[in-house]
Amino acid sequence: MNKTYGVTPAISTAGPSSEETRLNDLLVDELRRQGSFESEAATLKRAKVLKTLQQLTQEFVYSVSKSKNMDEGMAKDAGGKIFTFGSYRLGVYGPGSDIDTLVVFPKHINREDFFTVFEKILRQRPELEEIQSVPDAFVPIIKMEFDGISIDLICARLDIPRVPLNLTLDDKNLLKNIDEKDLRALNGTRVTDEILLLVPQPTVFKHALRAIKIWAQRRAVYGNVFGFPGGVAWAMLVARICQLYPNAVSAVIISKFFVILGQWNWPQPVLLKPIEDGPLQVRVWNPRLYPHDKYHKMPVITPAYPSMCATHNITESTKKVILQEFQRGSGIVTEIFSGAKKWSDLFTKHDFFRRYKFYLTVIAATKGSSEEQKKFAGMVESKLRLLVQKLENNENINLAHPFVKTFDQAYLVDSIAQLDSVLEHTGTLSGEEYLKTLTPYSAEAQSDASSEGKVEVRLTRFYIGLQINLKNQRDKKLDIQQPCTEFYTLCQSWPNFNKDIYSLSIKHVKLYNLPSDVYDPDEERPVKTKGDSTHSKRIKSDPAGKKRPKS
Repeated sequence: MNKTYGVTPAISTAGPSSEETRLNDLLVDELRRQGSFESEAATLKRAKVLKTLQQLTQEFVYSVSKSKNMDEGMAKDAGGKIFTFGSYRLGVYGPGSDIDTLVVFPKHINREDFFTVFEKILRQRPELEEIQSVPDAFVPIIKMEFDGISIDLICARLDIPRVPLNLTLDDKNLLKNIDEKDLRALNGTRVTDEILLLVPQPTVFKHALRAIKIWAQRRAVYGNVFGFPGGVAWAMLVARICQLYPNAVSAVIISKFFVILGQWNWPQPVLLKPIEDGPLQVRVWNPRLYPHDKYHKMPVITPAYPSMCATHNITESTKKVILQEFQRGSGIVTEIFSGAKKWSDLFTKHDFFRRYKFYLTVIAATKGSSEEQKKFAGMVESKLRLLVQKLENNENINLAHPFVKTFDQAYLVDSIAQLDSVLEHTGTLSGEEYLKTLTPYSAEAQSDASSEGKVEVRLTRFYIGLQINLKNQRDKKLDIQQPCTEFYTLCQSWPNFNKDIYSLSIKHVKLYNLPSDVYDPDEERPVKTKGDSTHSKRIKSDPAGKKRPKS
């Protein structure tokens, strides 16, 4: 008797045909050509780094335990353990992938200890190349480069006196008496582990997920903060298709992935298992109980208690884009199965910068260090989907499509007045020549210019493509001043906002006036043809976009 995976019986339990097996072999070969797999030596290096981090974790727990007057035996027995999650834990990491790592410690140690004592221990290590702590993040994190490997380090305190090396996180009672940040940190590992338990054939799942990750990244539909599914959501979507076809090979899973999810009855949720109750007084995703959950466009629900929606950031526009990409993917895979196309055709890069006639450029600027710019740009990035939602409410905008990558620049300028000029020109074709007259920032350039009183200016640009359909053709002007103004106000309400350091600018740019650095080297740049009508409509955005915001 076949085991049932998921919340419904399988659609088919058939095994692969010889042709499907051949196509699957071609898929794996293409994944290798795409650079999806890491060398054995690099994988062994990751294991070595994780072993070192485990030793440092135990050293950290011992050190803090001793500082809190524990005797030698109890301090050594307090333990401490690291867990991995994300792409590394799922087994779908590739060259350059970071390792999402969770540090778990016992109840007498707190988060402040992690960001002081443990960080100090890390800074003393010769393997450390770069480190950045963000203790006030939604999930507090230490980002670092350690022996050539990117590590995202988060932490969780459990309400137990010791954390032994044989501890697992599957017991829901471990979630008692911990705060929300600890709960969010633990759920990364708990969700990843559940996914691996809920797929029929882990190898089939991993190859299919590698392909979908490459596809989603190439098609620019990968990124939770921008309103698209993130890594864990794509993993759950692939896992659900594996449950419906438990004996299929990865090539078939990919084919069914596009067809089924493209025709899914959204907002019906994608579930890998029934939603569970548990011992905590915490919110579990339930649209019947919580009105906000009803508004999720494409809900994908995490399997570990407490279940949450991993795709709550998806907007009406990004949903449309995702469904368009599902349709495109389905058509290409159909042709792959018929022999008309190859797997490489599925991974063709996006056409975002050729798709729309009008774009909005949101420019976050900082007069100061790289660390200050990361904080400000990160805040603006986290709010960008709210601007998208405000634009969607305009009856003349059919689609507001955010791009999932940013464009960064850094210059040395003479004055704040010149900063205004930089903002005025940045993001437009006419500004490219102007920006070439500035001194690009570098440590050497700053050293040479420090005596001249120049200051660092760092820019991060975000792009939103607009699909416009003016209802009244007599009015050739689209007024988006209100959503832009509201977005300015929202960003300026950031507690750390300082008008002397941070600036925000929003401006529109037409398809043919996009600056050259937004194009991939192998992407054909649009050419304006005679009689083109793209300039017949005008967009009215916030005039404040042309100057530094006032607080």
